Amino acid sequence: MMILLASQSPVIDASSSGKHNSSGGCSCHYNSGGLSSINHNFPLAYTAGQTHSVTVSISSSNGGGFSISADKGSFSNAGTGVSISGASVTHTSSSLTSWTFDWVAPSANSGTVTINLAALMADSNGGNTGDSWTTDTHTITENLPKNYAPEATNIALSPSSNAVTSSDITVSYTYSDADGDPESGTEINWVKDGNIEPSYSGLTTLPSSATTVGEVWKVTIKPKDGTDFGLLVESDIVNITSPVQSDSDGDGYADSVDAFPNDASEWQDTDGDGVGDNGDAFPNDASETVDSDSDGVGDNSDVFPNDASESLDSDSDGVGDNADAFPNDASETLDSDSDGVGDNADAFDDDPTETVDSDGDGVGDNGDAFPNDASETLDSDGDTVGDNSDAFPNDASETIDSDEDGVGDNGDAFPNDSTETLDTDGDGVGDNADAFPLNDLETVDTDGDGTGDNSDTDDDDDGTLDVNDAFPLNSSETTDTDSDGTGDNADDDDDGDGILDTDDASHPSNVGKEDTDGDQIIDDVDTDDDGDGVVDSVDTFPKDQNESMDSDDDGVGDNADAFDNDPTETVDSDGDGVGDNSDLYPDDPTESADTDGDGVANNADAFPNDASETKDSDGNGVGDNEQQASEDKATRNKIIIIVVLILISGAVGTVLFMRKGRESIAKDFSASKDIASELNSIEPTISTQQPLMEQTPVVQPVAQTTVQPVVQPIAEPTVLQQWTDESGYTWRSMSDGSMTWWTGTEWQKR
Repeated sequence: MMILLASQSPVIDASSSGKHNSSGGCSCHYNSGGLSSINHNFPLAYTAGQTHSVTVSISSSNGGGFSISADKGSFSNAGTGVSISGASVTHTSSSLTSWTFDWVAPSANSGTVTINLAALMADSNGGNTGDSWTTDTHTITENLPKNYAPEATNIALSPSSNAVTSSDITVSYTYSDADGDPESGTEINWVKDGNIEPSYSGLTTLPSSATTVGEVWKVTIKPKDGTDFGLLVESDIVNITSPVQSDSDGDGYADSVDAFPNDASEWQDTDGDGVGDNGDAFPNDASETVDSDSDGVGDNSDVFPNDASESLDSDSDGVGDNADAFPNDASETLDSDSDGVGDNADAFDDDPTETVDSDGDGVGDNGDAFPNDASETLDSDGDTVGDNSDAFPNDASETIDSDEDGVGDNGDAFPNDSTETLDTDGDGVGDNADAFPLNDLETVDTDGDGTGDNSDTDDDDDGTLDVNDAFPLNSSETTDTDSDGTGDNADDDDDGDGILDTDDASHPSNVGKEDTDGDQIIDDVDTDDDGDGVVDSVDTFPKDQNESMDSDDDGVGDNADAFDNDPTETVDSDGDGVGDNSDLYPDDPTESADTDGDGVANNADAFPNDASETKDSDGNGVGDNEQQASEDKATRNKIIIIVVLILISGAVGTVLFMRKGRESIAKDFSASKDIASELNSIEPTISTQQPLMEQTPVVQPVAQTTVQPVVQPIAEPTVLQQWTDESGYTWRSMSDGSMTWWTGTEWQKR
């Protein structure tokens, strides 16, 4: 089907893909007259820069096209099947009958916008006959903000009332504008004796040369804000007088003509209401004197005495007749869309084409295909199902697409399956899923060998018969060790023990790999190899479940280390709190030190700092060795004394005995000299008795000898231990309990 849209001159061809700037119509398609109008929702009025969402549609069951151009504004946000080019918008496909896009209103003060529309309804016969097209023009007026006219107040002449011919007359007034527009184009006219003097128009000062005695002057002010004029206001009159006349109040008017000779602000009372013309807003109307809002209506008659734009309120609704679109209807004051229905009663107060929205869906009844159904407004295909509910709004034969596959339920063999629409062989399996869509006995061919699974003994063609294959339809799997429905090849935990095959110590691929804690997770991936609850990254002994820390870094874990904060000690064999390395008695819990190095531990040593002493048996503070030495010395001294005394006694006795013996021998024996000589030969150190020599034949008398005790020599003490103290002195502990120190030349007792 070809769609051609063209303007009147020149002829512009188009196609099913659309044509821009062809809103004048089509000369290449015969117009059968079947398309009478173009549906659209372009606004009737616009506000500068505002974006309007536009829908254009035609009544056609076979598709069509359109072309629209605008002399102002711009198009954007093209919907489905829509193309935008500058100020032109057209279709891109001939299959649709409804199109959407946005129109953005032009800038302020652009004036009325003209929209030219052309649309074609096709009959899909592939030619240019039987089609129909039409054109339309739509205008959009601009919503301009209301301009409030300015005001001129406090108009005054100086001098006022009377002026002598030698004085210039100056006018002053206050200009104000409700919407802040500056003054521009205000008309100032000087009036002499009721006639405008154009030669002085626009001046705020009337020169004295223009006046003559007896003339009456005033000035009129018509303010303008550059757009609109405000109300014309005029000043009080000024009489031109001669300066020589009597003027009691000094107002420039002679007392003879001054209605208020003692009031310098007044001199005339035209309407005789007792209020001077200068102070009387209505000097010719005795019923009015004040016009507070300067609207030309006296306060007595003005319903809005302080509003210059209003003076009447016919329906007493508080809104003046000028501003009230319905001055005789107290329930309405505005008609924003000028459709004759007041805004209060108008559901669409800005849309002159709509006034009622029966279903409250925001679409007026005139444009709503379902005016009583708030959920629907359009029925594009005329099937009585609204577009919102109609899955196929442009297809009258379909309304529902349960599986949302783009095929209506009426034409869908599987209306609830979005993947299928046809079942050619009627086997209940859709053609898309049926490997044999024309064979109602087969639907699946797992191994793609052309033989359906119902007839094939090895469906997946993996070499394992279906009867032995845990996955007869999966060529990559045949076994399922843990029967979890996942084949061993794809299953990362074949035995279902919760440990991945790559980590499982019992898996064939991990034979020979270490599993320290026997938790079936190989050490390579186990974060706690020894299972002690401490992760390997912080475990000093990751392979020893009894140890995890080595606080002193001595290579022995804290649990086994008796001194976990001392790198020099690990064992305390005797449990005395002193490490074996520092304990001189590692197997004796009662001892650990021998300060004086005498071989006796401090606790057992009564003198732990004296190597010569270890005991104080009597507790007198003197060591047993020293005390024994003292006692031994005393004993030796006693023995020596006794021995000496014995020797002395023996010697004396011997001398006496010998002397007595000599005397006896001299008397009794003849051989006394031999005996004396023999006695003199006896040594005093003989410790045993000498045997008596028998004389034959003479019997010798027995000689008596004195036995002297033999004094045994005292053995020298031996050295038990030798050491050097901190001061450099060398000491010895002797076997007799004494201690000696080396003076540098000899050993001296302490």
